[in-house]
Amino acid sequence: MSQRLVPELTEKVRTRYRVLKRIELHQPVGRRTLAHVLGVSERVLRADVEVFKEQGLIEVGPLGMAITETGVDVLQALDPIMKTLDGRAEMELSLAERLGIARVVVVSGDSEQSEDVTRDVGQAAAHVLRTFLHPPCTVAVTGGSSLAMLAELMPQATTPQDVEVVPARGGLGERHELLANTIASQLAARLSGRYRMFHVPESLSRATAERLAQEPTIAEMIDRIRSANLVVHGIGDALTMATRRGLDEETVAHLALRGAVAEAFGYFFDAEGHIVHMMNTVGLKLEDLSGDKMVIGVAGGRAKGPAIEAVAHAYRMDALVTDEGAARAILKKGECTHGS
Repeated sequence: MSQRLVPELTEKVRTRYRVLKRIELHQPVGRRTLAHVLGVSERVLRADVEVFKEQGLIEVGPLGMAITETGVDVLQALDPIMKTLDGRAEMELSLAERLGIARVVVVSGDSEQSEDVTRDVGQAAAHVLRTFLHPPCTVAVTGGSSLAMLAELMPQATTPQDVEVVPARGGLGERHELLANTIASQLAARLSGRYRMFHVPESLSRATAERLAQEPTIAEMIDRIRSANLVVHGIGDALTMATRRGLDEETVAHLALRGAVAEAFGYFFDAEGHIVHMMNTVGLKLEDLSGDKMVIGVAGGRAKGPAIEAVAHAYRMDALVTDEGAARAILKKGECTHGS
């Protein structure tokens, strides 16, 4: 009824929600930088910023604008309303039913088209992880850009927590900021908890992996990883990850021949969730995801749709955080399959 009475109200709410959300994601941020991020002029932005200041939603310091606790409360109150307005609430329900995942969070946009959407996915994943955290507990994390963003955007805990963060597997040679070890240390710092490093290569020969697993210090670390209460992991496109992990041409060709579409924890899956290849890694195994362990998947981008659906077939996930790009790809495929 409010839209009928004041039709421009909904669009104004959308606009100001988006501006306030970007301030939260990029804080502290100057007005010029924010205008560039939003693709608007500083003049257009000025009116919204003034309203936010008057309402106590932001504060302006030497380094730029930052959101206040009141601003965070306003965003959290508006989140379900915005999801309903743009259809994401219905999308989350449809995706949860299709994938058999109890909790699905879909952020607006497509990570492939905007880095800001990747930040949105990371922030949403951080919020979901906080709802699952019940200290004392151990959290195992994988590497990748989505998890790196989760660690960066996790709100800073003000008091020490009995939380230990560990890398789910070893990993050397990738970009330092995307390594599971780096993410574990950063996330632990944000949670005011502890962390453990796991300095072993990700890809090993079977004999080497078996020997390493028998070393007392490594065996003790593996036990800690496998007994984690929560697992937060990224989901990769199979052939992209095969190249990134340095697999030889013969193995890559084998993956393509077997129809591999997804990778997680060093396992490669076809569209039905069947394992078509497994790397010799030291750390978390697929069988470790069973029991009362809480598993959270994080991935976005239209191209990740098939990979997300494949791993949902392969093992249980308690929560999935993704974006509209991936969600639409999965649901559109489902409509086509149902129609045929």
